[in-house]
Amino acid sequence: MAAVTSIMRAQQIMLARIEAVLKPFGVTFARYELLTLLSFTRSGALPMKNASVRLQVHPTSVTNAVDRLEAAGYVRRLAHPTDRRTTLVEITATGQTIVRDATARLNDEVFARPGLSQDDIHSLIRVLSGFRHDAGDFADPGSR
Repeated sequence: MAAVTSIMRAQQIMLARIEAVLKPFGVTFARYELLTLLSFTRSGALPMKNASVRLQVHPTSVTNAVDRLEAAGYVRRLAHPTDRRTTLVEITATGQTIVRDATARLNDEVFARPGLSQDDIHSLIRVLSGFRHDAGDFADPGSR
């Protein structure tokens, strides 16, 4: 129980730090993750179902995030060119700017100084990667 509680509390602390940095950009971490995912695609667009799979969240969560991001002008929905049943979500130029600026701030204020030594970071990644691998979290067995 101590290990699980420690992991859960560490997650809460990190998420609070991230959310504080993202607040001025008007996005939550979940919405930031979706924008970042879209920014890494070749075309800037993905089927909403694919975004759900890649982010490992329920499709309803993606729909909710897209609703909010679309209202802010950061993404838009598009009809799929060959599959009428599929809706694409595409990042806008404004969304690209948000991702770039938010990432710079996160790198400076959170990711560069997570509050752990480099040795602790490497140990933590090794331990958690093994745990995640054993839980089937990685598609490629060699990605551990």
